[in-house]
Amino acid sequence: MARKEMVTRVIDGDTFITDSRKNSVRLANINAPEKGSPGAAAATRALRDLIQGDEIIIDTVARDKYGRSVANVKIGNRSVNAAMKRKGYK
Repeated sequence: MARKEMVTRVIDGDTFITDSRKNSVRLANINAPEKGSPGAAAATRALRDLIQGDEIIIDTVARDKYGRSVANVKIGNRSVNAAMKRKGYK
């Protein structure tokens, strides 16, 4: 079941925090560079520009080994996962 939530902080190019979860959310099928790696700052900026402070729709498809939701995310009808893929993060 998809849930609407507000993004409070983008951690990196594929992970963020919302106002209503204790664990972060990771974008499904997106693998952006980790902090400290080449391209990490650009990936973080790209995701921040897309969702920071916005209400999003989270559709959890799995949980990872850290307890995070792995999800397909939308703003309205626009897929955030697809937008990040178009930016080159696969």
